[in-house]
Amino acid sequence: MFYVSKRIEIAYAHQLKLDYESKCTHLHGHNAVVTVYCKAKELDHNGMVVDFKKVKDIVQGKLDHRFANDVVNFNTTAENLAKWICDQVPHCYKVSFQESEGNIAVYIKEDDDAL
Repeated sequence: MFYVSKRIEIAYAHQLKLDYESKCTHLHGHNAVVTVYCKAKELDHNGMVVDFKKVKDIVQGKLDHRFANDVVNFNTTAENLAKWICDQVPHCYKVSFQESEGNIAVYIKEDDDAL
């Protein structure tokens, strides 16, 4: 099994929908650090699990300098965004989404059938 990871920095804005009082229900932004982990049993014809640039282009293209609530149709928590990113990237099995210093959400796909 081959494993790779790509660390990507993005700036995004969002507004959470919560059932309790929180300043996060107001429009605000983050400088997030997203680490995408991919794996494959075999390398592709180029000798890669996935091209690092492709991973960066997917994540930055969808979220960087964007209002996340306009991009997705779910509550834009770090947990939900981590899963969504994992679903977007080929061979992804794990995403770490650090929305701010000390606040990190991790999603790990438990279904290896996608490989």
